[in-house]
Amino acid sequence: MPDTSDSSRPTDSPSSQSPTRQRRRLPHRGRPEPLRPASRLLRIAGPGLITGASDDDPSGIGTYSQVGAAFGTGFLWMALYILPLVICVQEMCGRIGLVTGRGIAGCVRRYSNRQVLLGAVLLLFIANTINVGADLGAMAASVQLLAPAVPFGVILIVFAVGILLLEIFVPYRYYARILKVLTLSLLAYLVTGILIHPDWFSLLRETLVPSIQLTPEFLALAVAVLGTTISPYLFFWQAAEEVEEEHEREEQKEHLAAIGQPAPVKPGGHQGHLRRAMRALRLDTALGMTAASATFWFIVMVTGLTLHAHGIRNIATAAQAADALRPLAGDLAGLIFALGIVGTGLLAIPVLAGSAAYGIAEAFGWREGLSERVDHARGFYAVIAAATLIGLGLNFLGINPIAALVYTAVINGIVAVPLLVLLLLIANNRAIMGDFTNRWLSNVVGILTTVVMAAAAVALVISLLPH
Repeated sequence: MPDTSDSSRPTDSPSSQSPTRQRRRLPHRGRPEPLRPASRLLRIAGPGLITGASDDDPSGIGTYSQVGAAFGTGFLWMALYILPLVICVQEMCGRIGLVTGRGIAGCVRRYSNRQVLLGAVLLLFIANTINVGADLGAMAASVQLLAPAVPFGVILIVFAVGILLLEIFVPYRYYARILKVLTLSLLAYLVTGILIHPDWFSLLRETLVPSIQLTPEFLALAVAVLGTTISPYLFFWQAAEEVEEEHEREEQKEHLAAIGQPAPVKPGGHQGHLRRAMRALRLDTALGMTAASATFWFIVMVTGLTLHAHGIRNIATAAQAADALRPLAGDLAGLIFALGIVGTGLLAIPVLAGSAAYGIAEAFGWREGLSERVDHARGFYAVIAAATLIGLGLNFLGINPIAALVYTAVINGIVAVPLLVLLLLIANNRAIMGDFTNRWLSNVVGILTTVVMAAAAVALVISLLPH
């Protein structure tokens, strides 16, 4: 049975809130080591970069490839204009986690509507599990392009079990580094874009000047891009990982003190620490979301200038896009595209399963966190295992992954709207956030994002109704 104690609740006074959750002193999954020069580069990158990179999972790559195949480079402008929206939302999520020492579900459970939360985390689990299944299928199909003799089912099982074992048994300090290294897989799409030698000035013009078509297909794909880019699982993941990172820093200080090397005392006390952490959070989030939008741009550009230009207007999966690119852009471009799908899948599946686990565990008050040992957070790890293994099973049931992803987009669109409202309420509550409430620009962009997502959800539901 999961541990239902809620020992991590902070007091309601912002001044007494710790940037980390107050945990019981249980054996840890691995004490952090002193900062070494070789690991500094990885430590600069944080939850924001991982979150941004995981946004471009194989199912998202499939969506972007279909956008490029159907409309050429006509969607490039969305990569630019959606960027401030995702930066604002993810910065707000990270800030909430950093200040309160809780994830999104924990904050909503304590300070807001628990009924809305329970419905949201249930839908989050369903949507993420479908996404896990689609991503596993895309990764296996991509490997089959490179090694056709290996059975599809064997590849699926190896990926699912391998990812699950890593997430459960590798200590957090090492696991976080693995995720950070995997963000380099996004470079595959930049390299592919360079290999096809595009007209960069023409692409710049199409990026700056929006091109909108009021057709059902265009609007449906625009909604799909929004649902893929501004997704609830990213809200839960970044907030929870900001808490995990802060907890790791506290553990590192304790470890240094235990071996007689106390960490240097920085000026400003707790408030000064939060302000420094907030600056790092904003930079990290901006880098992560910019990487995600740049990847979207390059995938649309590559598929638009190759597939669309050669009359290929329908792409069902990311692996199909990689296969179609090979005769048009060269074997090397197709190979790099396929390897990028595998790399982003290895990054995104743990984020999908982990964000569902954080949401459910916090909603029910279970002990949670990738830094916890399995026997101390059984419920949390059980959710990770369930999401991964059910997702694996979906690939053997003959379920159409593309149809499933359409319904996932609907679920994400529905869940995102009330969650964004709750995030805005929490982020503007001075009793919770103290001096770190939203500024006017965050509120303007946050409200705009909520309105856009609500309109997108309505439009998508209407498009699915029988005519």
